[in-house]
Amino acid sequence: MAQRILVVDDDKQIVRLLKTYLEEASYHVLTAYDGADALRVIRHEQPDLIVLDIQLPKQDGWEITRRLRADENLAAIPILMLTARVQDMDKILGLELGADDYLTKPFNPREVVARVRAILRRASSPPPQARVLQHGALRLDLNQHQLTLDGETIELTPTEFALLKTFMEHPRHAFTRSELIEKAMGYAYEGLERTLDSHIKNLRKKIETDLSAPRFIETVFGVGYRFKADAAEDVKAGAAE
Repeated sequence: MAQRILVVDDDKQIVRLLKTYLEEASYHVLTAYDGADALRVIRHEQPDLIVLDIQLPKQDGWEITRRLRADENLAAIPILMLTARVQDMDKILGLELGADDYLTKPFNPREVVARVRAILRRASSPPPQARVLQHGALRLDLNQHQLTLDGETIELTPTEFALLKTFMEHPRHAFTRSELIEKAMGYAYEGLERTLDSHIKNLRKKIETDLSAPRFIETVFGVGYRFKADAAEDVKAGAAE
């Protein structure tokens, strides 16, 4: 069955353009032109991914993102923000609210399709062999696509999950930002480093008890980020129970 993409924009020409390109890429496309209609479609259809404009009538894209990330039944749906807003703080806010990626208008529709594919790959089912990555009380089940910390389940966006998986698979490795973007997110793109920093900030808020003294993800000044482990074997990989 074709994966379903919801395109939300009050510009009908943009919706038609994206619908054409996404359908050519074998996706089934749903559409909405305002925030209220988008929420109705999301709750009824539960699409595989949402391409979401920010400046919408009847609830903007930021409010829609907030509501989805607060709803346990909808929180895992990936969001690609597509908007005319180009200010850095707007991009950072969107990512901090839980968007998985961000593109500004004008855009190349082929790049939208490429971003959609990459996000869906990150959110897709894990490989058949069940695997678990564990570091102390932090347990990442790749088969169930689930993170637990001290036995408590923590909801992650697909991008946050991919980043944590990459960190835990390479303990003590100091990643540059560009290396981490390409390895964890599946493709390289010209974006602000603060885009990645926003994802790391969100991830830290969910797994760290003291942001000033992180237990898991530390900043390597002048380089990027590293997953802390006393030794590489501290991160154990094995079969899921």
